[in-house]
Amino acid sequence: MENAEMPVPGVLSKALVGTWKLLSREDYNSKGERRIDPGLGADPVAILFFDGKGNFGAQFMKRNRGSSREPEAAILAPNNSRARGGYDAYFGTYTVDEATGTVTTRLEGALSQENVGQVYQRRMRIEGGALVIVLDTATPEGEPIVRTLRWRREA
Repeated sequence: MENAEMPVPGVLSKALVGTWKLLSREDYNSKGERRIDPGLGADPVAILFFDGKGNFGAQFMKRNRGSSREPEAAILAPNNSRARGGYDAYFGTYTVDEATGTVTTRLEGALSQENVGQVYQRRMRIEGGALVIVLDTATPEGEPIVRTLRWRREA
C-alpha cells in the first residue's frame, strides 16, 4: 500500500492548478496482478489541466494507436470514462475536498457520449512534486482494479 501524505487545508486545491503530463498509469487487481487497459495500453500519453476557477480537462492517447484495433469495452467501467480508438478526452468542472484528499469531477463534455454528465471521484495527493491520482474502477471484463496515475507538472 502506498504512503499517502495527509492533506493540509487549502494545499491540494492550490497545488492542482496547472498543466500536468502523464508519467505512468497502472492498474492492479486485489491480488496485486497488473492489468493492461486494452483501450489505452500500458504506457499512454496524456495531458491534464486544472485552472483556479474549478475547470479541468484531460486527454489520453494510446502511444501506438495503429498497433491494433481494440474491441469496444463490454461494460462501462465504474468511475471511469470510455476510450474510443485508442483516445479519450473529457472536460468539465471540479471540486476539492481538502479533508479527505478527494477531487470530484463533473464531465460537461467527453469523446464518448455516454460519459457526458458523469461524476467521478478520485483520491489525489502531491508526492515529491508529482500529482498522484488513485481510483477504483474495473477492467473491460468487470474485474475490480485500482488505477494509479502519476503526473509531472509542466513548466
